[in-house]
Amino acid sequence: MAQKHRVLVVDDEASMRELLDIVLTRNGYDVAVLQNVEEAISRLEKEHFDIVLTDLRMGSDRQAGMKLLSWLQDNRPGTPAIMITAYGSVETAIEAMKLGATDYLMKPFKNEEIRLVVKRALEQRDLKRENTALRQDQARRGNLDNIIGKSPPIEQVRDMIRRVAQLPSTVAIHGESGTGKELVARGIHQLSPRAEKPFVAINCGGMPENLLESELFGHKKGSFTGAIEEKEGLFVVADGGTLFLDEIGEMPAQLQVKLLRVLDNSEVMPVGGTSPVKVNVRIISATNRNLEKMAEEGRFREDLYYRLNVIPLTVPPLRERADDVPLLVSHFGQRHAEKLGRPEVRVSEEAVNAMRTFKWPGNVRELENVMERAVALCANGVIGVGDLPLSVQHYVAAPEQRVTDLPDEGVDLEAMISGIEIKLIQQALEKTKYSQVKAAKLLGLTTRSLRYRLKKYEFDTS
Repeated sequence: MAQKHRVLVVDDEASMRELLDIVLTRNGYDVAVLQNVEEAISRLEKEHFDIVLTDLRMGSDRQAGMKLLSWLQDNRPGTPAIMITAYGSVETAIEAMKLGATDYLMKPFKNEEIRLVVKRALEQRDLKRENTALRQDQARRGNLDNIIGKSPPIEQVRDMIRRVAQLPSTVAIHGESGTGKELVARGIHQLSPRAEKPFVAINCGGMPENLLESELFGHKKGSFTGAIEEKEGLFVVADGGTLFLDEIGEMPAQLQVKLLRVLDNSEVMPVGGTSPVKVNVRIISATNRNLEKMAEEGRFREDLYYRLNVIPLTVPPLRERADDVPLLVSHFGQRHAEKLGRPEVRVSEEAVNAMRTFKWPGNVRELENVMERAVALCANGVIGVGDLPLSVQHYVAAPEQRVTDLPDEGVDLEAMISGIEIKLIQQALEKTKYSQVKAAKLLGLTTRSLRYRLKKYEFDTS
């Protein structure tokens, strides 16, 4: 039999203590009630409680609840607390949240409200503990704490990282945009014997061919217009360490030849140079394109493909590890709250479920962007469904009944049509591997019309 959660109620009103005791006991909690802060602190020093509900004003002390929150923050930081008061204000709520309150409830309240608030606070605490335990476990098993998740697909990625980290072989990381391929590359480097040496990353699709060549291989002074001084290439900078070549499929054919020579001879030839430079660098590449197919079609050197793809590693898209979404939501919420200097935000259960159900064409990067915006714009430190992009809201809310069935209570026709459009657009994008031209054809739309809808419904098209 599962052990009951222990709840401590602190309120100077006997009727309120009795009400909370009855409501929470009926809901399966083990409840203790006290009438002042001194008694509460004395009890908390001796016993464990899973959650504390405290009144703001008790007796003549208008800040009694704040004092208890402050004590909890210093002595029991992992214990969630809920502030209950009949004298609420925005300033008071903000101060309570700064002192670690999980939620803020105004008297009078409905019995169902208190049940939901306590349930939500305990779920949030459990998620934090789970996240912390996961991070600690990752730290024990290797420095992979930036790879958030516990689902089987992401555990397989971690296992693969640990297995290949000690090897000198090249690794090719495959996966859709935004899945975290660079994090995986960094994880391999951090667990490898090269961890004390540099990890250098470059996006092969982010610069012109001549500039990319100079960045990778370096150049001699006067070797081309603008080469006013000698420059070491990233192969030399990363000597002894790891060079991460992101979007390798975008590398021009001429540079593919030079890269192959480096892999074969461990030497780089600077632009304008006459003598090769010896380097000892492990190459990790990444792509969201099908390099094998490109090699078959002559759009990527086949010999280079096999040299890079000695150990292939695939990072799963977020839609294949939906169980990780709550952990990622918590992680990004905390990160961006700290970044923006805001009190810790809470995400409603409905918003978490919406994000868990959404298919995330932009993967983890898109989820982080959504959370950054939601943290910045949410009111009272709570992220609700309304703080999420329309594409996320409507994807979940799209009706499941046949569109010709009109319920007795009626429908919101525009929302229904929007929901259907979003679902079909999402499916078309997935079927065509996010090719807007092909997706538009499947939907019988022009590309311009599809792009209009993508913008309207706030799809991530990056």
